[in-house]
Amino acid sequence: MRVALDALTVPVPAADAERTRAFYRSRPAGRGPADADELRAVRATAATPPPAVPPAVGDTAVADGRRVPVRICRPPGTARGVLLQIHGGGFYLGSAARDDVGNRALSDALGVAVVAVDHRLAPEHPWPAAPDDCATAALWLLDRAPELFGTDRVAFTGVSAGATLAVTTLLRLRDRGLADRVAGAELRYGTYDLSARTPAGRRIADEYFLRAYAGHVADRTVPDLSPVFADLTGLPPLLMTVGTDDVLLEDNLAMAARLATAGVEVDLRVHPGVPHGFAGHDTPVAATALRYARDWLSARIDGASPPPGV
Repeated sequence: MRVALDALTVPVPAADAERTRAFYRSRPAGRGPADADELRAVRATAATPPPAVPPAVGDTAVADGRRVPVRICRPPGTARGVLLQIHGGGFYLGSAARDDVGNRALSDALGVAVVAVDHRLAPEHPWPAAPDDCATAALWLLDRAPELFGTDRVAFTGVSAGATLAVTTLLRLRDRGLADRVAGAELRYGTYDLSARTPAGRRIADEYFLRAYAGHVADRTVPDLSPVFADLTGLPPLLMTVGTDDVLLEDNLAMAARLATAGVEVDLRVHPGVPHGFAGHDTPVAATALRYARDWLSARIDGASPPPGV
């Protein structure tokens, strides 16, 4: 059997592909902080995130004796469902507030409430602080969604480290017999082997975020850290999005294969010529990916079939 990457790649019109390539030719490649000093400098110079209109509203999720702040964007009318949103940032950057504008747009477009988790960050709060916070928010949401939002249709969306945390949260829910209450999860370019044990995981073995988040853990194959090593059975449908130029491409391919082997419904979307974080850039390929993700989430919230794979 031969499997070519081209067979897995989303087709893109030639003009859109060229516009996207031109964008990246004019844009220097980014990288994360290389050490604690760089991380502090990045945090110190970060701009204040713009407010959403109408603004997100703060609340506190409470479950299992834990509390975590969340930010909520409600749709103009009755919510069709609720999205638990987990932000990215390598486990050491980002905040729920930085996604307010995007979450407001998602709420308005889909007619859903978006609940963003303001989980704790490494290195001040290493693993398992972030997955504890995400699990707290998820348990609270599953318990309170009908009362707070008038619906029990819940889905997840996570970006980069947020995608990793979405999977570990689903695994925790599955172990409590609750995963079937989540309609699906959209996962954008997550990292699923933090142990450097797999060939894919070794590509990021020297990244500082691993030391900040999990440097104190002797065995990083623990599924709550590296979900590629988990028993993945019993998870809800997943949409996985990644680019061909992402350092995490192989990690996502390996995770998709393991999920499929475990019997999970996986929709893997590989986008051509784009790096990590591409969905946050103003390119035609990003627009295609975001449009499909919104259609997919909408279908999952309605309990309908997934959208056509274009």
